[in-house]
Amino acid sequence: MTRTRTLGTLAAVVGYLAFVEFTSGVLQGYYTPMLTDIARHLGIHDADVNWLEGTQLMLSALVVPAFAKLGDMVGHKWMLLISTALTAAAALVLPFTDSFGVFLVAWTLMGFYVVWLPLEIALIWSRSRRMEGRSTITAKAAGLLVAALEGGAILGALAGGALVDVLPLTVVLLVPAILIVVCFFVILFGVKESPDPTGGAFDTVGLILISLALVCFTGGLSLLRLEGGLVNPWSWAVVLLGIVLVVPFVLWELRRDDPLIDVRMFRSPALGPVFLTAGLFGVSVLGAQAPLSTFARTDPGVHGYGLGTSGFQTSLIIGLYLIAMIAGALLFPLVARRTTPRLTLMGASLLVGIGFLLFLPFHDTYAQVVTNMVIAGLGSGALVAALPAAAASGAPATQTGVATGLTNSVKTVGGAIASCVFGIALLNGVAESAGAAAEGTAGSLAGYFTVWIVCGVTALVAAVTLVFVPKTAFTDRPAEVEASPVI
Repeated sequence: MTRTRTLGTLAAVVGYLAFVEFTSGVLQGYYTPMLTDIARHLGIHDADVNWLEGTQLMLSALVVPAFAKLGDMVGHKWMLLISTALTAAAALVLPFTDSFGVFLVAWTLMGFYVVWLPLEIALIWSRSRRMEGRSTITAKAAGLLVAALEGGAILGALAGGALVDVLPLTVVLLVPAILIVVCFFVILFGVKESPDPTGGAFDTVGLILISLALVCFTGGLSLLRLEGGLVNPWSWAVVLLGIVLVVPFVLWELRRDDPLIDVRMFRSPALGPVFLTAGLFGVSVLGAQAPLSTFARTDPGVHGYGLGTSGFQTSLIIGLYLIAMIAGALLFPLVARRTTPRLTLMGASLLVGIGFLLFLPFHDTYAQVVTNMVIAGLGSGALVAALPAAAASGAPATQTGVATGLTNSVKTVGGAIASCVFGIALLNGVAESAGAAAEGTAGSLAGYFTVWIVCGVTALVAAVTLVFVPKTAFTDRPAEVEASPVI
């Protein structure tokens, strides 16, 4: 009866958190079909849409380590509430501005929603501390959360694509803001706090050091995208400075008893490859969204490539991709139980690589693009659910939130790098195509080939990386090895 009651309580928590992830999914799917319309509204080129993606990814990389650590220290629900409030405030700005600068700042601040999933996985892992089959329970819960996320993304993409064709953009942009406000109250009244917060002192120096490193690195990537940035030595110097600044951060963290990020986890044979896989996966799942949308919207009669789809037709492609992600997320715990989590992660990475590389010969018809996206979506859904759950099962008991957050952080950094590379490739393609700029398209076909090759190859490298993970990784650890939290 105690086990049944505990499972029931956990199921209720997962149910409320599923609504949070549904909202997150709406945010991720809603805007994608209207990126071209947003570009016209702001008076910018389609290639500049990558600035929205890049700056939001940069903020995400900064806030996840801090919020993940604070979640372990003071409670995961409390940090969920704060991040939701900040996301809602930023979303309410978007409908009421046509200034690219103001829109860019508000869009960037919406990046706080990326901390939701790692905080939720950490909360579920914490609440299932004394339950049998903890890793399996967390994996199943992660699959359900990702299914809710992708369900929200499907509905968001379909609604966004349909509404942008019939309503003013101001009204269309107001819808997700209202949903985020509702989400705040669902967390406030429906979610219980995780037990046994670790407490301790926050590593402010560590946060400053890693923030400086990330700002320099991602800022340098942004400078590379400016006109002449690739040949400007200062752009490369800023990128290099960001990499160098990681060294004092690592040295500082190694001396701390309670670090912001336990960098020793990167040396773990189980966790190290997971973090690397997350970074490589971020290239496709985060960096390729805008290019895929603008490719579908490009008129083949004018440019000789693209599908020439409307906003709603584009949202259908996205919707089918997200349905495949739901299937992948729900299938992951089932396949992992029959094989191993490690082999399942490898298979998921291979599917992502195959899906994107199929774009090279097959990209001329709607059916070809949908087929490629479905294959990549099956693998992507499994990885979105599996990576934070795998990190939670392999991390020290007092670093659960940090470990799950790190999967998002490195995934975000991978997406930021990809966004920069793809933006440069597409913008250079514009310069090579005389008529492209006039029509506001994203670039030449060569730019899109670059996107597909990079996404496919990085996914295959991730699959090879996971070969070196111990065969028994990501399974339940004996209860006695769980370290007691430091209060």
